[in-house]
Formats: sequence, structure tokens, C-alpha cells
Amino acid sequence: MSAAPPSHFARYVALGDSSTEGIDDPDGAGGYHGWSQRLAERIKATQGGLLYANLAVRGLTTVQVRERQLAAAVALRPDLATVFCGTNDVTQPRFDAARVGGDIEHMQRALVAGGATVLSFTLPDLTPLMPLARLIAPRIAALNAALARASRNTGSILVDFAAYPVSTDVRLWSEDRIHANAVGHARIAEALAHALRLPGSNEAWNRPFATALNPTRRQRCADELRWTRRHLLPWLWAGLRGRSSADGRGPKRPALLPV
Repeated sequence: MSAAPPSHFARYVALGDSSTEGIDDPDGAGGYHGWSQRLAERIKATQGGLLYANLAVRGLTTVQVRERQLAAAVALRPDLATVFCGTNDVTQPRFDAARVGGDIEHMQRALVAGGATVLSFTLPDLTPLMPLARLIAPRIAALNAALARASRNTGSILVDFAAYPVSTDVRLWSEDRIHANAVGHARIAEALAHALRLPGSNEAWNRPFATALNPTRRQRCADELRWTRRHLLPWLWAGLRGRSSADGRGPKRPALLPV
């Protein structure tokens, strides 16, 4: 079990892929807000100030996050860091959970050695959101097991979203079913705030919605067809052409700046 986190943070650095970048949580100015920025704002509101950098780039695998972001993150000397990646690994033709876990552990260990409190979190089984996800459910389970192992070995804090049924409520996810929507990003930020024991945080983030959704069979079929046409087929086509959403992109917020 990890030690209690410090009560004050000066420099927060976020490492990861599109989730950390904040995809599908629009900021109203043509960019994305996201859980990491929401967490930074939460910390700033609690303690009065914080420097924040976000090195995330959409489309990266875990080894690419390690190769492209770790050295820069360590150089920023964070006392708080988040490491979340692996979604792009489980959708690759080949998946090596041991290697992904090793890369995550290496990043966590390097950041902890530099004096940072490090947080990571698990990925829920996406099958309730899209039936095709049952094909990668064993990979997600293996990824989560590797994350748990890495976090134990490094003393990092792991928030286990996969343990809570609400994590796959469609109302927390965007239309592509891969990224959280604004409500989902807000819940992730609150979960991390609670893991850091920030004043005013609580376990409300893991509570189910007050009302249940009961879509008809026709609605479910229509949703599946729309998702296949708008998201699955374009994603498959991009993969066949060797395209990545990371192509030509740099970090979202490479320098430590005041929140």
C-alpha cells in the first residue's frame, strides 16, 4: 500500500495518450480540457497555486510514451505525476502485457525516484459499451494486472476504475466509446483528487447514476450501426493505411505553466 500523499504540490506533470490529452472534453476554445487539467485546477483551488505541464499526445502506445515523454517529464522535476496509457496497446495486432507493464513500471519508478507522487488508473472492460470489445477484454484484464503489479512495485497510487460498474455507464463516454466525455473526465479528476486526499474530495465519483438506462432493442441496434459507420470503419481504414493520430503532433502543454 502506498504512503499517504503530500498535502501540497508545486509541479504536476501528466504523461499519456489521448485520454490524458483530454479528448472529447471540449474547452470551448477549439481545444480540450480533460481530467488532468481538471485535476490541476482542483489542486490549485485547494492550495492557491500550481505549475502544470501536459506531455500527452493522442495515438501513442506505452513504449512511445516512455520514449517520447519520460525524459522531458523527469527534467521538469515534478512532485506529482500521472501516468496513464495502454489503450492503444490493447488494440494493436500484437499485445505483450509484460512489456507494457514493464514500460509503465519504468516510468513510475523514474518519476518516484525524482521525488514525485505518481498516480495511474485501470481501464474498465468496455464490453458493456461495445459488444466487439469482448475480443480485447482478456487484454484489458492483463493490462490492469500489469498496472497493479507495477504500482505495487513502485509505490505508486493506483485508482481501480475497473472495479466499479459505473465506469462503463454510457453517460460517461463519448460517442466513439473509447474516450470519456466531459462528465467522465470530471469523474476521473474527482477520483484522482480523492486518491490524493484533497480537501473536499469523497467517493461520490464511484456512485451509479440515480436513474438506469433501458434502451430498446431497436435503439441498441441503431447505436451499433451508427458507431460502426462513424468510428469503427474509419479507425480500421486508418490502421490499414498505416496512419496514426499521433502523426505530426507534439505535446499538449510541454512547459510548466501556472494553472
